[in-house]
Amino acid sequence: MFRKISLGGFSSPKRSWITLSVALVSTFVVASSTGAADGLSPQQQLAFDIYKELVELNTVTATGDTAAAAEAMAARLRAGGFSDADIHAFSPAPHKGNLVARLRGTGARKPILLLAHLDVVPANREDWSVDPFKLTEKDGYFYARGSGDDKYMAAAFVTNLIRYKQEGYKPDRDIIVALETDEEILDRDGLGIQWLLKNHRDLIDAEFALNEGGGVGLKDGKPIRNSVQTSEKVSLSYRLDVRNKGGHSSVPSKDNAIYHLAEGLVRLSKFSFPLKLNETTRAYFERTAQFEGEQTAADMRTVLSDRPDPAAMSFVRLAANPVYNAQLRTTCVATMLEGGHAVNALPQLASAKVNCRIMPGEPVDEVKATLEQVLADDQITVTQLDQPVLSLPSALHEEIMGSIEKLSHEFWPGAVVLPTMSAGATDGSYLRNAGIPTYGHSGLAGDINDIRAHGKDERILVKSFYEGEDYLYRLVKMLSGGGS
Repeated sequence: MFRKISLGGFSSPKRSWITLSVALVSTFVVASSTGAADGLSPQQQLAFDIYKELVELNTVTATGDTAAAAEAMAARLRAGGFSDADIHAFSPAPHKGNLVARLRGTGARKPILLLAHLDVVPANREDWSVDPFKLTEKDGYFYARGSGDDKYMAAAFVTNLIRYKQEGYKPDRDIIVALETDEEILDRDGLGIQWLLKNHRDLIDAEFALNEGGGVGLKDGKPIRNSVQTSEKVSLSYRLDVRNKGGHSSVPSKDNAIYHLAEGLVRLSKFSFPLKLNETTRAYFERTAQFEGEQTAADMRTVLSDRPDPAAMSFVRLAANPVYNAQLRTTCVATMLEGGHAVNALPQLASAKVNCRIMPGEPVDEVKATLEQVLADDQITVTQLDQPVLSLPSALHEEIMGSIEKLSHEFWPGAVVLPTMSAGATDGSYLRNAGIPTYGHSGLAGDINDIRAHGKDERILVKSFYEGEDYLYRLVKMLSGGGS
């Protein structure tokens, strides 16, 4: 399917096609025989080639090489006509890499930052139906680790930056692409976005940023929502320990470390944090209600009222949906468990790890106090394992939301633009804390009931890859102004 694009004053699909083809041919081999056979345009072929290269570079956070990926994308940009002065590939540690590239505009407005991460979570070949580190096209999908999280956005941003350069596009603001490492471990070692903010803030300073975190939701193949992530929960983990003198298993005692821990975890499993909404989650439920059945829609509306019906928020109604429950409140869940040292010995230590996702603005210290109260056992000690990254939600900026509304209706008619709060975590928190409002918005469409990021056989729709890349191309242009 060909979508009309306006380039340099040309408005017809035929003339736009010719203009774009000529621009790309000047620097690139236009299309491989495979691309031509598949009917890809030169722009789509370039996007595919960059995507494939990124996917097939192993960038698993702990064992891969994001420095190699950063250098590979730098080489792509140089081939696309960018000077060394506007490309910066950094390696703050062995095998760790960040890339910052800039398309210079008139400077009439402050830059826009396009952020994506290069690292991915591990994937075991024996668990997958295909090789996770080879891009496989099958049944209308691209399969690979990182195919959606987050190499689609990285490839789209690099491709589009080259496209703007080839067109001679002169925006009102500089367009900055930053590809960073270690997002999947929340930049724990300070080698990714934190390193860039600390050492090269001038290179990435912007009025606002686009990042991962919000996509296009398909239900039964139909687009129903286009999400814009404006805030995210705070991720914080705790270790629960019970210590005991132990003894021989032939003489058991009721004072058993495993039993103490297990009973405390059961109490935690039955506990719910209180309702807490913010601007983003209120808008989320207001707009989501129209797609739900009568009862669920009514429950969403009562949650938004001054006096919510407790039954509506119960775990047999609205909160029974884990996605909706995560938008309603702070959550804490046991994720790891270990105990004992021998099969014929009473346990001397039983431990669990609990991961909490805390609502923005909720005091962190109160969460630990609540855990201790719910566990209700003095023998269970609660230890905080990491430091929280606290950030306030980004405002629903009129220009940004208006541009998204307008373009979204063109690409996905009938889909509602939906502000969301991510239950997960991204590096957007660091940018928000640095004074750069950040919006998670990918333009990537996928089934709302088939989310495979971080899981087995991660995949995205082939159609959505090319459609999303074109959407981001046009959205960034709308937000940047100017002309060729």
